[in-house]
Amino acid sequence: MYETMFQPITIGGLTLKNRIVFAPTTLGLSEEEYREKIRAIAAGGCAMVIIGDVPVGRHGPMSLYSRKGFAHYQALCRLVHQQGCLICAQLHQSDSDFKAMIKYIPGILTKRISMEDLRPLLNQQASKLVTEMSADRAAEIAASFGPAAVRAAEAGFDMVQVHGDRMCGSFSSALMNHRTDKYGGSPQNRARFAVEAVTAVRKAVPGMAIDYKLPVRQENPHYGNAGVLVEELPVFVPLLERAGADSFHVTLANHAKLTDTIPPKNHPEFSAEGCFLRYCDQVRQYTALPLCGVGGLTDPDFVEEQLASGRIQLAAMSRQLIADPQWPNKVEAGRLKELHRCVRCNKACLGGMQQHKGVHCIYDKKN
Repeated sequence: MYETMFQPITIGGLTLKNRIVFAPTTLGLSEEEYREKIRAIAAGGCAMVIIGDVPVGRHGPMSLYSRKGFAHYQALCRLVHQQGCLICAQLHQSDSDFKAMIKYIPGILTKRISMEDLRPLLNQQASKLVTEMSADRAAEIAASFGPAAVRAAEAGFDMVQVHGDRMCGSFSSALMNHRTDKYGGSPQNRARFAVEAVTAVRKAVPGMAIDYKLPVRQENPHYGNAGVLVEELPVFVPLLERAGADSFHVTLANHAKLTDTIPPKNHPEFSAEGCFLRYCDQVRQYTALPLCGVGGLTDPDFVEEQLASGRIQLAAMSRQLIADPQWPNKVEAGRLKELHRCVRCNKACLGGMQQHKGVHCIYDKKN
C-alpha cells in the first residue's frame, strides 16, 4: 500500500532503508530526556535522524572538538545505530552576535522583551555581523566546515547536512547581507560562503554523503528573511550542486516568526499538509538530485502520493515523529488506526520551547 515510502534510496553512496527522516529539531531537553526521545524516534522505523545544530566551531561544551561534545555525539551515534537507523550531523555556524545580545538580557529577564520581540532584534545583529565581518574571517569560517565534517565522521555520523540557514543563510540573503565585496551584492557572490562551506566538506570527506538544507524565502506575501529568494534559485542550486551537495532538504527560510517556520494548522499561508513542498517544485527545475520535503506532513496517503509521483524523494517530519515516534512502523504494518496524528496545535512542542520546558506533545501520556 505504501510501496514507495518503504523503498530504500541511495544518496551519495549511502543507502537509507526507507524515505522517512526525522528533521533537525531543537528539543531543549535534559541530556537523559533528549537521548530517550532520539532513541524512541530512531526505534520507530524512520530511516535517518538528523541531529540539529552541530557546531563547526572548536569552542563550547557541545563542540565536536571538546571531550564532552565528542563523547555526546559518539553516544548518540551508537544509540541510533542500535535501533537500525542512520544518523546525520547538521553542521551549523551561528550568526548570533552573543556580545551584542547581552544588552537584551535585562529586558528578557523582566519580560519586557518577549521571545517574539527578541527575534527581529537578533536579526538586526545577525545582519550587522555578516555585513561587517572581514573577508578573511568569512573564508576561515566557511573552511571550518571541512574539519568539522571529519570529526563528525569520526564520531560515527553517516551523513552530514550543511545548515543553509544561520550564517550560510544570512550570507545568502540580500535582506541580511549588505556587503560590497566578493561575499556580497550579486546572488553569485552571496552564494559564495555556502558554496565554500560545501566545497570544504566535500574535500575533507570525499566519500561521505552531503545534504544541504536549502532555506527559501518568498515575497508577496513576505516570509523568511535569511536564505534564498525563489527567483535566485537558478543561481544557488547549480552552484551548490557543483560544490558537492548530494541532496537538498528544502524548507522555508529562517529569521522570521517561529510560527512561520513551525506553522500551526491555522496559519494564513502554510495551513495545508506539505505546506513547504511548493519550494521543492521550484528547486526541482534546476536539479535532478534527491529532494527532501518538509512541512506539516502527517497523512500516510498524502506522503506516499508525493513520493510516488517523484515530487520529493524523502519526507522529513519533526512534530509528527514527536507526536508518534512509531509512525513509520505503524504505517508499514498497516496499523493506521493506532496513529497519533499531529494536529499542529503547537501547544506542547513550540509552546514548550517558548516556556523553557522543552519540546513535548499533547499525546505524550498516550504513546
